[in-house]
Amino acid sequence: MTSVTIRVLEGMEQGRVFSRVQLPVTVGREDENSIQLNDDRISRFHAKLQDHSGRVILTDLDSTNGTRVNGHAVQMRILQPGDVISVGRCVLLLSEQHISDPRTSSSHSENSPQTTYYKGGRTVDDDDFGVDQEDEGFVDPLPGDIEEPDKLFPNGPPELPIGLNALQQVQLSDLLSHIHEQVGHVVKNAVEDLESTRGRTFQCDWETWSKLISLHSNLADYLYSINSPER
Repeated sequence: MTSVTIRVLEGMEQGRVFSRVQLPVTVGREDENSIQLNDDRISRFHAKLQDHSGRVILTDLDSTNGTRVNGHAVQMRILQPGDVISVGRCVLLLSEQHISDPRTSSSHSENSPQTTYYKGGRTVDDDDFGVDQEDEGFVDPLPGDIEEPDKLFPNGPPELPIGLNALQQVQLSDLLSHIHEQVGHVVKNAVEDLESTRGRTFQCDWETWSKLISLHSNLADYLYSINSPER
């Protein structure tokens, strides 16, 4: 039995998480869908995710505006954790795949999600190298790759501050919305290089890259200003 966790990155349901939804799953505008999205550019029954021998297969259900995976228009596609799915104005992330049937995988349990690791610009799946999920440092980088530093927050992202007044809440919301918009531009415009010989590789145009560099610079300024002793 295979289930998936889908996160909504863009759209009316932005931030919503459909956790461990059992396959098959339908995506569309109607209430009967497992993942119902409020968007008039999405068909009533837009796409379907189903299991085939432990693989997640996405099929576009002859939707009006089509389905894209990692920037490519698709009719059918085998999905992997980390794939970005665009339907209408909505952007979805397949964040986890859970396999509980021992006949489809001897290395995954019901409580052990299949995870894609991102190391030095390439992706590495658990099954490819026998990587324990708690040991992300197992995979050595390829020559020329840049090794990722140790995580600043190994236990996950920090919590939001509490006790903010109304003005501070609005300011924080505006700041996070700005970051979300800029990062979202990169996510939606990056395209997977299907001919890459170095694992899964994504490409983006110069404008998209420039937005990411600009955001990185802005965040450095914010951090300097917040942590300044004179503040």
